[in-house]
Amino acid sequence: MCGIAGWIGRRVENPQDRAARMSNALRHRGPDAEGAELLDLSNGEDQLALVHRRLAIIDLNADSNQPMHIDDGRLRIIFNGEIYNYIELHQELIGLGHHFRTRSDTEVLLRAYDQWHLSMFDRLSGMFAFALWDAQRHELILGRDPFGKKPLYLMQSERLLSFASEINALLSSQPNAQHLDLNAVHEYLRWRYVPGPRTLFKQIRKLNPGSYAVWSQGTVTETRYFTPPDQTDLTEDIDRETANRRFLELIDLSVEIRMRSDAPFGAFLSGGLDSSAIVALMTKHSDKPIRTFSVGFSESAYSELPFARRVADHFKTDHCELVIQADDLIDHLPKLIRHLGAPVSQSSDIPIYLMSARASQEVKMVLTGEGADEILGGYPKHRAESLAGIYRSLVPALLHDNLLAPLIRAMPGASAKFDTFARSAGERDFATRMILWFGAMTARQHDCLIGAPANCQNDRNDFPFSSSATASHLRRVLFFDQTSWLPDNLLERGDRMMMAGSIEGRMPFLDRDLVAFVSKLPDRYKVGWRKGKLILRDSMASMLPEEILNRRKIGFKVPVAEWFRGPMRNYVHDHLCSSRSVIRSYLSAKHLDQIVSEHTKGAADHEKLIWALLNLEIFHREFELGAPQ
Repeated sequence: MCGIAGWIGRRVENPQDRAARMSNALRHRGPDAEGAELLDLSNGEDQLALVHRRLAIIDLNADSNQPMHIDDGRLRIIFNGEIYNYIELHQELIGLGHHFRTRSDTEVLLRAYDQWHLSMFDRLSGMFAFALWDAQRHELILGRDPFGKKPLYLMQSERLLSFASEINALLSSQPNAQHLDLNAVHEYLRWRYVPGPRTLFKQIRKLNPGSYAVWSQGTVTETRYFTPPDQTDLTEDIDRETANRRFLELIDLSVEIRMRSDAPFGAFLSGGLDSSAIVALMTKHSDKPIRTFSVGFSESAYSELPFARRVADHFKTDHCELVIQADDLIDHLPKLIRHLGAPVSQSSDIPIYLMSARASQEVKMVLTGEGADEILGGYPKHRAESLAGIYRSLVPALLHDNLLAPLIRAMPGASAKFDTFARSAGERDFATRMILWFGAMTARQHDCLIGAPANCQNDRNDFPFSSSATASHLRRVLFFDQTSWLPDNLLERGDRMMMAGSIEGRMPFLDRDLVAFVSKLPDRYKVGWRKGKLILRDSMASMLPEEILNRRKIGFKVPVAEWFRGPMRNYVHDHLCSSRSVIRSYLSAKHLDQIVSEHTKGAADHEKLIWALLNLEIFHREFELGAPQ
């Protein structure tokens, strides 16, 4: 796990200084070693810079430091991530006549390209972002893993392509790129994150997950090599016993192969089904206690520490717990927004960072349960979407909008989940509905806050909404989750928060073979009327304690709704309601005050919206961005 950066194209002034700034911006991603190369290209006009920071996990020797090259520089690479099947590929490549000088997965990646060129992507099992220079073809290849677990940002200007693992590294090299994209702000307020390939900076975009870009003679072309299989209906007829057995084989193999490491490792354990299943499988493949790390809160209604402790005791892990308070959010939020290069979309990011910083004192890598909900249907919306389809067929839109939805929201004791269902269930447009299930506000609320209708549809990425219209409700939602919510929100913030703590996270549920198998299963093996992830529950029935196996999904929820009314009340007021607030200059001050007042008095639950607005304000302050023009 590392950080990469660089550029290719026209020569720049003070290239050594620029490379050093980019490296320093990525120091937290790779504290073990650093390297950089500056090459004048053979056309006499262009320059290539490759910058690397290393967190050593596979082959800890200095021979595996980067940039790495073979054949006297014919191929050079900087690489962030892990190739889990590197041992198998190593053996195959030896059989094809290749000779290795290291035991690293980096050299395997180089020689895989040498053997198979761009078709190598179909052979890789891993998470990765890399830049590979092919001197013979005079091409730079930038690649990103299928689901976007590893980030890669691009910036193009004046015949120069720059790239980096984090936005800060790009801004350090070109400070004049700090220009806010107002359309991206509008999307952030609706979605609670910025959907790719956009970022909040006009000149910076993401390389799409499952894609590679090729720079050749100043032109950049981008190709998608992987599309999640849930885009189409591939359902096969398979009996439940066979499905459970095959699923368990695949997830067990995925865990085992992700435990390959030359450095100490452990697991993040929440006490929920997903992370508990990972820990259960890890214990099968280790003759030593697994190190597990959990985080919780003093507010017992929100803390899952007792459940995590129950799992840790059951599997006799070497367990560590961390309890955080409201002050931890206030102390760390600005720094983490700078690490992310964007607002922190969910409050749970801060506990993830603190747990990562604590875990990095003992291990360099952890396995986590991310991705299970997005491939197996673990969220309430995955069950609600089917119910909402029935609802829409029975209830006319006007009746829903003008009578039933307001009544549901006005019910005494109505929870945020009821409000989300009321907003989403009656929405006829599929794309809008996908945004509403997790979004911060409706289009009407957005327009009131902006002060006028906002058009942010002109260059919207429609790929997450491109699943077959004839597919099931569940399959269409899962495809959206796998191509937008997962890469642009969960994985992006997970990478940044864990790497801010200098630790690597591996996600067994996002194994390509496992995802392909699950996609072929009938919906009834994934989601029932009361529970999701049914096949995971069935396959783990003999391994997990009953109270863990069948407990209701809570999710990793931070009690910020209460903290906004208590210990963070003045903090929220200073950022959103005082004269120092930047966003008041372009959002409706009246509506900002109303949102904060209603939540503080307990008249409404605006937790998601206040969190989004608070983070947007801090983002402005951290990057010294004025109001957009």
